[in-house]
Amino acid sequence: MEVRDAVEADADALAGIADVPADVIRNLIHDRTVRVAQREPTTAGPNADVGDEGRNVAGFVSFDVRDATVHVTQLAGTKTACERLLAEPVRFAKSEGMTVELLAINGDETTVEAAKDAGFERQGSGPAFDGETTVRYRFDPTG
Repeated sequence: MEVRDAVEADADALAGIADVPADVIRNLIHDRTVRVAQREPTTAGPNADVGDEGRNVAGFVSFDVRDATVHVTQLAGTKTACERLLAEPVRFAKSEGMTVELLAINGDETTVEAAKDAGFERQGSGPAFDGETTVRYRFDPTG
């Protein structure tokens, strides 16, 4: 699985994964750091399965920095992709001496498992989004 910077052409594929309009994802790509996990092509050679980049997208993460904390603003995709993608904000936080926070919607086992596997610890309840409760997770590289 390859991780790369998201580009505007990824908006439709990411919107499908996150179940939000493509315009929302385009804005996200312009306003935050967004990384995409892409599956390897299924065949090699001149007929390689690379024509439809969208179907090779396994997930994405977006994050930004506020108040000396890296905030994961969205994480979506397969469990393997989410685990791999969380390494991106964690690596940035480690190099800058910051902590990382993410909110998981209650019941989103993919995000919760990926966060726990990456060393995040539950820090209590987070705010509600669209009537859904969240749980706050934090990763502290110093600690």
